[in-house]
Amino acid sequence: MFASDAVWLAIWGSVCLFLALLAMLAEHRRNKRKSIDAVGWVPWTTVFVLLAFLGAGLLTLSAKALFGH
Repeated sequence: MFASDAVWLAIWGSVCLFLALLAMLAEHRRNKRKSIDAVGWVPWTTVFVLLAFLGAGLLTLSAKALFGH
C-alpha cells in the first residue's frame, strides 16, 4: 500500500484513541441523564479503557519508527 507498517500502526492507534474519546463522551452523557432508571446495555467505561490502552500501545509501537529516523 502507500504507507509503512509504522504509519498504519499510528493510523489505527489514532482511530482507537478517537473511539475511546467517543466512549468517554457516551459515558459522561449516560451519567448526566435525567431518568436514572434508563440504563444502557453498553459498558462504556470498559470500551473506553480497552480502546485507550490499545490506541496508546499502537502509537507507542509506531513512535520509534515515525520519529527515530
